[in-house]
Amino acid sequence: MPIQVNGSMVSIPDDPRTSLLDLLREQSHLTGTKIGCNQGACGACTVLVDGERIVSCLALAVQYDGRAITTVEGLAEGNDGSLHPLQAAFIEHDGFQCGYCTPGQICSAIGMAGEIARGIPSHVTEDLAAETIAISRAEFQERMSGNLCRCGAHNGIIDAISEVYGSAHAAQDDAALVKEVAQ
Repeated sequence: MPIQVNGSMVSIPDDPRTSLLDLLREQSHLTGTKIGCNQGACGACTVLVDGERIVSCLALAVQYDGRAITTVEGLAEGNDGSLHPLQAAFIEHDGFQCGYCTPGQICSAIGMAGEIARGIPSHVTEDLAAETIAISRAEFQERMSGNLCRCGAHNGIIDAISEVYGSAHAAQDDAALVKEVAQ
């Protein structure tokens, strides 16, 4: 069964050792997903699999047979071709300098929004028994700590995320949008 990438079907590579990152960049020519450390430590290669964030450099493409992958390119497609609200917020808040980490940051933030909407706590979540997670700057910073920006645009990144996901309702809406793109 092929992998669905941004709504299009992509064949599983013949070589079972092919990473999902290489499938996206080399076979599908989706270069928004970046090669960073190639060790899962920087987050530059973050994509969404069925709405959940993963680092694609550590994932074998064959593991995602029949699954739906969304890259940064697919976010606009699922949003009628216009920028995703988070992409627009990154521009407004200068959430990038060189831009290399930006696609991974954006995909990670969208996956993070889904985690919050599902009630998955982080290390800094204050009330683990609460039905909804209290959203705060510290919560966003902790949840985005796996995505590095070597230029130091972290404040703009968190400001952009706070603008878009400053309420639990926005996180739930985006989790629904990602599922829609995946189908």
